[in-house]
Amino acid sequence: MNARVIPDPRKNRRVGLMAAGGALAMLGAGYASVPLYRLFCQVTGYGGTTQRADAAKVAGIKVAGKMIRVRFDANVAPGLPWQFRPEQVTQDMKVGERKLATYYAHNLSGRPVTGTAIFNVSPEQAGRYFNKIQCFCFTEQKLMPGQEVRMPVIYYVDPAILDDPNAKNIEEITLSYTFNETPQSAAAATAKPVQQPMEKPLDRTPARR
Repeated sequence: MNARVIPDPRKNRRVGLMAAGGALAMLGAGYASVPLYRLFCQVTGYGGTTQRADAAKVAGIKVAGKMIRVRFDANVAPGLPWQFRPEQVTQDMKVGERKLATYYAHNLSGRPVTGTAIFNVSPEQAGRYFNKIQCFCFTEQKLMPGQEVRMPVIYYVDPAILDDPNAKNIEEITLSYTFNETPQSAAAATAKPVQQPMEKPLDRTPARR
């Protein structure tokens, strides 16, 4: 007769703790992957992700002699009741030169709408050299019913692009924005208004004497 094996509760507890720890680690990695991926895109320019320039970086930039053209593109996501367009089709500039471009936005609806812009440039290898000093895409934009605004973007192309064999021959860069409504703004639009309790009509019956 085979002896019955009695499971060790301490061993089972260790296995359970290891499994739980692994699950928590995977969950944490999932949450961390989004900001890590975003940081990777910003550093490498992957997918045409542009850069954000600070004062120290801008101070050391020198204008090169090569000319480059920037083309502007604008889009709105389905369901966003905005008109959105660039106010210039293209700009010709020297590499390293700072430029100002403006975009026009108009809220066509009868409600406040908050949007946020996602952006990229093409060709993709230009992303790591396209720097924005000031941009409406850095923050959310709230437009009141019928409001029209002009939104600036100040940018330059880093002269380091001329040292990159995969990017130095680029003659035109397209800067593209797509506005999406924020989840909070969309939720406010679909929320049902709170019904106020109806006031009782005044009793205008003359008092009896």
